[in-house]
Amino acid sequence: MARRALFSVSDKNGVVEFAAGLVKLGWEIIATGGTQKLLESNGIKTIGISEITGFPEICDGRVKTLHPKVHGALLGRRDLESHRAQLAENGIGYIDLVCVNLYPFAATIAKPDVTMEDAIEHIDIGGPSMVRSAAKNWESVTIVVNPEDYAVVLGELEANGDTSRDTRLKLSAKAYTHTAEYDMMIAGWMRKQAGLNEKLFLEFDLRQSLRYGENPHQDAKFYASAEQVPFSLANAEQLGGKELSYNNIQDANAALNIVREFDEPFCVGLKHMNPCGAAVGKTVEEAWSKAYEADKVSIFGGIVAVNRELSREAAEMMKPIFLEIIMAPSFSEGALEVLASKKNLRLLKVDMSKSDKTQKQYVSVNGGLLVQNQDLSCKPASEWTLAGKCKPDEAQLADLDFAWKIVKHVKSNAILVAKDGMTLGVGAGQMNRVGSAEIALKQAEASLAAAGKDIRKEGLVLASDGFFPFGDSVEMAAGYGIAAIVQPGGSVRDQESVDKADEYGIPMMFTGERHFKH
Repeated sequence: MARRALFSVSDKNGVVEFAAGLVKLGWEIIATGGTQKLLESNGIKTIGISEITGFPEICDGRVKTLHPKVHGALLGRRDLESHRAQLAENGIGYIDLVCVNLYPFAATIAKPDVTMEDAIEHIDIGGPSMVRSAAKNWESVTIVVNPEDYAVVLGELEANGDTSRDTRLKLSAKAYTHTAEYDMMIAGWMRKQAGLNEKLFLEFDLRQSLRYGENPHQDAKFYASAEQVPFSLANAEQLGGKELSYNNIQDANAALNIVREFDEPFCVGLKHMNPCGAAVGKTVEEAWSKAYEADKVSIFGGIVAVNRELSREAAEMMKPIFLEIIMAPSFSEGALEVLASKKNLRLLKVDMSKSDKTQKQYVSVNGGLLVQNQDLSCKPASEWTLAGKCKPDEAQLADLDFAWKIVKHVKSNAILVAKDGMTLGVGAGQMNRVGSAEIALKQAEASLAAAGKDIRKEGLVLASDGFFPFGDSVEMAAGYGIAAIVQPGGSVRDQESVDKADEYGIPMMFTGERHFKH
């Protein structure tokens, strides 16, 4: 008796070729509804599901495969005489392969005008039932839910007359994953419609087992979301160097979030999730040169990201510096040649296309998970308000805008000092804002002094990620000759800081939006 395969698919990619391959090997094809029409129209002879069950499809197709002659054919154990006898007694023949994937529920509920009725009709019942029955009896039945597996299955059938036990087990596991993801999607949507407490269902695939976590005694793995998004290491192409470590991934992700803020040629150097030097330029080479000059010490062993193709010239400038990672949307052949000798340097090609799509951020805490929308907002200078009496000039406003985009990504409390589209001092993660300001200002002073310049004469600008509730930070800034300040505003004591800025003739801008980063 010919072996039989049951086809019922929503994703019809490759299904005609797969079925034709089975027919060529002597298989009979059982098919339902639209799948049967497609196969028949392509010259593939099929047996309708009603011919197997002896019962018509009813309830507008809601009931067609939920029948003992289908599930008995899938679940009956070939190694048990009692099962074989019961199937024979009821005129049930085996089904040896199932090719099923499910109604497009995700695409249905993604429609802005989707109705409850439409969504309900796109909840597959017979499909998951057949998938689970076939997957349970994987010792005897081959279950295929993904078109990517058609070639493997056909190849084994052609070579050996059957799929291997190992392949059937893997396909069974994939099948249960397919139905689990489907059920999670439906459950989440239905709970929302019913007004029940939200449950968070997450889907991530193992991308990489890491050598260790933050420290050598910690195990770690890197999982990737099923969703393809830009500025993501999960989708990056590594062109050279060692495997990424846990800390590499954390730092590189932080660098990509900063790069995302800029449209003009930009470069950032980063250590321990904080920028140590960042700059814009007319070219990537100029941006790198300025970012490196901003802090030649901290960049050692750091990560660099640029938002333009890395050129040979830029690669030659970076090569003498010990770096862990260089990231870019692309690398020229010349750049790859220049950096090829640095065997441990990780080169990552990252999709840096712009997208306003909201993404979720997940942070684990003991016994729980914090979830928030990623902070993709950053108000431009044109939307800020002047807080005091003094108005910044055009150059100062441009520097404030640059500094605001960077300080957003510095660990709170954060203060950043900049000039001419280049960071000069970064104060990160202190317990009070005065401490962060002192670090940033002293760093800028030392950097300028090394170049023979007096900080008090340079007209630097200062950005703060949070408001100034007291005038002390403003007074300190004035002592270093800061020419303009940007901060969120919003403190009940804002006026104290504004008055202090006015006292020293320093323009102060309020963004109306804070960017704490813990």
